[in-house]
Amino acid sequence: MNLPNALTVGRIAITPLIATLPFAPTTAPRTIAFVLFVFAAVSDYADGVLARSRKQETTLGKLLDPLADKLLLIGTFVPMWALMQSANGGISPSSFATNDLSPRALPFITPWGDVSLPWWIVVIVLGRELAMTIFRQAAARRGLVIAAIGPAKIKTGFQLLWQGAAYLWFVVATIALTRDWNGAGWHGVALFIGTAGTIVMSVAVLLTIYSLWLYVSRYGRVFVQSRARS
Repeated sequence: MNLPNALTVGRIAITPLIATLPFAPTTAPRTIAFVLFVFAAVSDYADGVLARSRKQETTLGKLLDPLADKLLLIGTFVPMWALMQSANGGISPSSFATNDLSPRALPFITPWGDVSLPWWIVVIVLGRELAMTIFRQAAARRGLVIAAIGPAKIKTGFQLLWQGAAYLWFVVATIALTRDWNGAGWHGVALFIGTAGTIVMSVAVLLTIYSLWLYVSRYGRVFVQSRARS
């Protein structure tokens, strides 16, 4: 097994930890989950660069890489959705009167209120991935290989920033709970992470929809032509 494929396999192997560690309501597991996510995000970029530069692109790598990406996406969305539900009451910079670490909602804190991960965004993002998987497979059976387009690559970048911001927020909020932070400095940190996370989330969702539309508009003709020939 070459190095690019080893990185991909490693990304798959650590995804269960990335998905489960944030549910432990203490600082260490959530910090480990954030570090592992950063490694996974960097390796997602590095394995492709290494495979191309070393001319080590393999059939196995082409199969494992998209699988690793989808597993990481689902693995991060599970804790993000579960831990960010502001419907449970949310938190605020003034709510750290005790170091109670019992499960609580950890939505992004922004100037315009708490922002969680709503179910409809989960449906859009995961639905788009499922639709593109089916679309690519159907196109491949008709002899067309659909490569990643620019907006889709940018979407992935914003998506990773969004996921990383959420995981960083889980760490920072847990530290705040542990140390009873309750001041202007904490307020600024919370607002910065929450605002940045919400902005990149919004851009990622818009690019998710836009890139899907581009794929369909550019390559949908292959299905029309196939039906016309039949």
